Amino acid sequence: MDRKIYYDGYTLDGELSRFYKVWISIIISFIYSFIAGKLIPKGIPRLLAFFPIISLFFFLPLNLHSMHLGGITAFLITWLANFKLLLFAFDIGPLSSDQSLSLPKFLAVACFPIKIQHKTQNNRKPTWNYAIKGLLLASLIGIYDFRDLMHPICLTVLHFLHMYSFLELLLASMAATARILLGVELEPQFNEPYLSTSLQDFWGRRWNIMVSRILRPTVYDPCLRILTRICGRKWAAVTAVMATFFVSALMHEIIFFYLCRNWPTGMTSWFFVFHGFCLVLEIMMKKTIGVRFGLPTAVATVMTVAFVIMTAFWWFLPELLRCNAVERSFEEYRIVGEMMKEMMVRFENYKYGI
Repeated sequence: MDRKIYYDGYTLDGELSRFYKVWISIIISFIYSFIAGKLIPKGIPRLLAFFPIISLFFFLPLNLHSMHLGGITAFLITWLANFKLLLFAFDIGPLSSDQSLSLPKFLAVACFPIKIQHKTQNNRKPTWNYAIKGLLLASLIGIYDFRDLMHPICLTVLHFLHMYSFLELLLASMAATARILLGVELEPQFNEPYLSTSLQDFWGRRWNIMVSRILRPTVYDPCLRILTRICGRKWAAVTAVMATFFVSALMHEIIFFYLCRNWPTGMTSWFFVFHGFCLVLEIMMKKTIGVRFGLPTAVATVMTVAFVIMTAFWWFLPELLRCNAVERSFEEYRIVGEMMKEMMVRFENYKYGI
């Protein structure tokens, strides 16, 4: 395969050109949203003003075909940015006027999964933490060469570690770039999910924290307020949790469609709906039995992580494997590696006047 052709006939140069155009459109859209937020009162009028932008953000990822550029853009824009705009329409959330964001900070918070934290907080992870995860990711890339010899469970663990280490390093690099350019402290996006002692701990406090903090005010809180008047707080809370996981399932199905260009099978939705159901059972058991009654921390951690990995093996990973996500990702790694080698050779040639 030619290094410039990485998937289904699409060239790297063409993909990069489309990527630049997509992100220019995104930045222009957010500048419009920033100005509209200053001029249009919050509520339905501002929501109507944002509706063309929200619709555009569902369309833009269709222009990209790579796992990394397309997948990351879909996650940042179609999911997070659209939900942030929905909140901003009612002047709440990370883009609200309470944050007093300048245009550069508004663009950074809108485009990326970052949240400016109070100066009194200091949740930044040490550099060695990310260095270890960088080495882990590099090691996993080498281990993948032997995946045909692995047991399916071992391969599932490998996929899980790959996804986690890549996402954390990617989001941490975005946060670090924003920190350097804007001079603000940002909240971390992961909190060592492999140390989770329960599903509530995993989904609410450790895994992809920005997503949970976006889903809570956009889905959970409105459902809780509305349903409390109808069926009481107990059943309203249960329904709100299930609604939150259902919306998360829907957004994952949309992102997988961007990646695979195949109609969803529903397996990803089963993963999130099942986890929502199990989380509801866990919360009800804690309220019935009591928080103090529980398993030792080490046992609870092993059981929680094993449960997440096994259910991901059944319902989540098959959708990624269906669109050859691993092969496409490594092909993109190979192309980037060859590009870096060429750049180094050209630099050496220029340095010595060759």
